[in-house]
Amino acid sequence: QAQVAESGGGPVHTGGSLTLSCVASSDIFDYTVMGWFRQPPGKEREFVAVIGESGERKFYADSVKGRFTISRDNAKRTVSLQMNSLKPEDTAVYYCNINPPAARYWGQGTQVTVSS
Repeated sequence: QAQVAESGGGPVHTGGSLTLSCVASSDIFDYTVMGWFRQPPGKEREFVAVIGESGERKFYADSVKGRFTISRDNAKRTVSLQMNSLKPEDTAVYYCNINPPAARYWGQGTQVTVSS
C-alpha cells in the first residue's frame, strides 16, 4: 500500500530552524516529483516547495523562498525540508505528497509551531 510518513516537526522559537523528513513507499517515490505542503490553523492547505525526480529542479512558494530548502535522497526514498529563519506564520501541519498532490497519498503530517 502506497504511503508516506512525515517527521521532524515540533515547537521552535522565531528565527529557529527545523528539518522535516518524509519517507515514501517506492511505488509513489520512484521517478516522481515530490512536494511539501502545509495547512496553517484555520486555513486551506497550501503549496510550500517541490523537487524534481533527479533533485535538480526545485521551486518554492514566495513566502518561504530563501529560508527553506527542499532536497531528496532517492536511495532512501526520502524528501527533506530544511527550514531556517522560522516565523510564527510558518506554524502549520506539514505534509509531503507527489506533485500535483493526490488525495490518497496524504499522510498524518507533522506539526510545526513557531512561537514569538
